[in-house]
Amino acid sequence: MQKIIILIFAFLSACYYIFFLPENTSFVVTMFFKALPIMCFLLLALLSNPTREQMWIPVALFTCAIGDVTLHWFIVGLSFFLLGHIFYIVAFTKTRRISPPKTAMLILLALGIIMAAWVAGNVFKSGNYILTVAILCYIGVILTMALSAIQTKNKIIISGAILFLLSDSILALNMFVADIKYSSILIMTTYYSAQCLFALSVSKHSVNRNKMLE
Repeated sequence: MQKIIILIFAFLSACYYIFFLPENTSFVVTMFFKALPIMCFLLLALLSNPTREQMWIPVALFTCAIGDVTLHWFIVGLSFFLLGHIFYIVAFTKTRRISPPKTAMLILLALGIIMAAWVAGNVFKSGNYILTVAILCYIGVILTMALSAIQTKNKIIISGAILFLLSDSILALNMFVADIKYSSILIMTTYYSAQCLFALSVSKHSVNRNKMLE
């Protein structure tokens, strides 16, 4: 019941931030409501009795919450999200069940090449070489996160990784390539959904572990 209440509160706070938060709201209040759903997911993960390996997921959620608040300073926020993905990679690698599937590797490689050429290429042309390198590093790390998620064979984790990829792709294209209609809604709904699934995956793993112990 406690977890259901947290999920409902996270959903309502996410909806408020995405659809109802007034445009003239102060920066501090805006960032509070932006990070609030992620902190709910963090609490949900912690209440799910994570194993030592799974503790990297709440750490990643907390790091991403900092990224949410600092994304206004893009390189700073990007750095925290990159670190968050590294923590997810550690968590997923410790629970992986299969070797990297070749088909998934090829698809992710193709996606990486397209995004690097499209997004990083545009930034490079503008003369911002530091940001270009940062974007390329981020593309490499998030694709590695997605591949490590696939290796877990956990449908919840894989779905979360796909949604995170989608969210960041929309964000990157909207920022550096062309305006995308309803981009803010698309970015935040897929982002919150991804983080929610990662938090819920801790619960699923813990249930499976407890059943084995029984």
